[in-house]
Amino acid sequence: MTDTQTAPSAEGTQAADVVEHWIDGGPASGDSDRTGPVYNPAHGVEQRRVRFASTDDVDAAVQAAARAFPAWRDASIAKRQQVMFRFRELLASRTDELAAILTSEHGKVLGDAAGEIARGLEVVELACAMPAYTKGEYSENVSTGIDVYSLRQPLGVVGIISPFNFPAMVPLWFFPLAIATGNTVVLKPSEKDPSASVWLARLFQEAGLPDGVFNVVHGDKVAVDALLEHPTVRSISFVGSTPIARYIYATATANGKRVQALGGAKNHMLVLPDADLDLAADAAVNAGFGSAGERCMAISAVVAVDSIADELVEKISERMSRLVTGDGTRGCDMGPLITREHRDKVAGYLDVAGEDGASVVVDGRDPEVDGEPDGFWMGPTLIDKVPTSSAVYRDEIFGPVLSVVRVDGYEEGLELINSSRYGNGTAIFTNDGGAARRFQREVTVGMVGINVPIPVPVAYHSFGGWKDSLFGDAKAYGPRGFDFFTQEKAITSRWLDPSHGGLNLGFPQHD
Repeated sequence: MTDTQTAPSAEGTQAADVVEHWIDGGPASGDSDRTGPVYNPAHGVEQRRVRFASTDDVDAAVQAAARAFPAWRDASIAKRQQVMFRFRELLASRTDELAAILTSEHGKVLGDAAGEIARGLEVVELACAMPAYTKGEYSENVSTGIDVYSLRQPLGVVGIISPFNFPAMVPLWFFPLAIATGNTVVLKPSEKDPSASVWLARLFQEAGLPDGVFNVVHGDKVAVDALLEHPTVRSISFVGSTPIARYIYATATANGKRVQALGGAKNHMLVLPDADLDLAADAAVNAGFGSAGERCMAISAVVAVDSIADELVEKISERMSRLVTGDGTRGCDMGPLITREHRDKVAGYLDVAGEDGASVVVDGRDPEVDGEPDGFWMGPTLIDKVPTSSAVYRDEIFGPVLSVVRVDGYEEGLELINSSRYGNGTAIFTNDGGAARRFQREVTVGMVGINVPIPVPVAYHSFGGWKDSLFGDAKAYGPRGFDFFTQEKAITSRWLDPSHGGLNLGFPQHD
């Protein structure tokens, strides 16, 4: 279900598939001849190209969405629900097909890809409940014969810019709610793994979505800026790194748009001396190395109280030795990184760790893999005694590198977490209910886990961090998602009694 066409490869020596845009209900090449590579990370080879949109191509997609908006806005709630329910059934029945696309372009193992789709499916199911979340309010007889009530109506054309690490789930955080509430969408997915978005667009068409309601344009900064600056686009939803989130927020708001811009993270896991260390070690490995650490909710810093740090590091290291890195189609635990350049950047942090006096406990730079030798491999890596001044601690590495920072106790651990410029997710592992309750109140982070390492909320609660992890105040999905994609209209109404009459030029008074 991937829409491609044959075109010359980058080298000009062989044919390669090109992933095209999806505009107004079908594949579209646009007027740009620029393309970029799409790799199979497990093989280390370019498997296809992706079309890069020009400003005019983005405008074509926006205009298609604008044409489709009036009819979709005016479609009944029942009609929109029917389409969403049908889309939900199709997506649930074809999870394996989409998971294979994710694995081939991102590299994550098939089980992880299926899990990504399952979490996105939760938001589709939430979108089916749209009528309950978009009801207005009514106040009768606020003054004699006067009623006040409110409506929630769609914005119009909305833009979504999504990252490479979750090519299905992150778009699914946004477009089901946007479409269910009557908006039309232009999605700009990552150019590194673009095929999932076109697959989803075609599936939505099969579910009965009218042409032009959901459009996909591929590309780089040209396409991003065209969306940010387009006068017809009413809002922008974004997930990505903090520097880009800051740019998205500043540029889009300067152009008068609503913005939800979710940025980067450095997620800490505080382990207290009374914690179940086997549970904590399992959690650290699962949260640190799932999806090869390429997720904004990964645990990248284990904050261990000194008295249990040695034992915890030993337990984590022992569990890491069981992990199998390789081709995600072969039942491995962890796949490759997205590109060779990113793999090399992640590996470079081990040199930094040594220079900064940290101890590399498990070195993942030359892993044994179940896969092709040219894949973009980086094995699970564990670094102990990481100083907080080191870039290994400060930076969002976005790879399978787990750092251990040692502290004297709860107070120092809390201060460390709260001093971070990021505030996306955090976790505490303890059997002390009082400590857990205190932590959830005192920590300055948007999503908190108590003996849960990756506290991603279910779909009917909203997702988003604090500080440099969120720009603006609009979180993703949940109740805040419905708020973001609708605008409230308040109506004051009086139906005059036939006997009423007369003029009164004074300021209206309450009776």
